[in-house]
Amino acid sequence: MSVRRVVPTVPAAAREESVAFYGVLGLEQVMDHGWVTTLGSPSNPTAQLTLMDEDRTAPVAPDLSIEVDDADAVYAALLEGGAEIVHPLTDEEWGVRRFFVRDPAGRVVNVLSHR
Repeated sequence: MSVRRVVPTVPAAAREESVAFYGVLGLEQVMDHGWVTTLGSPSNPTAQLTLMDEDRTAPVAPDLSIEVDDADAVYAALLEGGAEIVHPLTDEEWGVRRFFVRDPAGRVVNVLSHR
């Protein structure tokens, strides 16, 4: 298994204002679904930040996302290890396969692969 990127999720009730703020720091909008926006560095596409107040397709908003090459393999390994799965392995309409797991400190991690 390999990690492709790690993206923190920042709670952002005022997403438009946050997009403008982080734009001053050089981040550009790379995805916007109306309830979740991802900003990225134009010079380093793996340097990203997600702005979200709620996750509309899962029971909780994640604290961070980790993109891996094989979400199914990571899911199986975490299940076998007894990890708490917060949201089951799901194919989302925007082209990712993902699940949420709680880390030992209580953070919710969105683990995903692009299909």
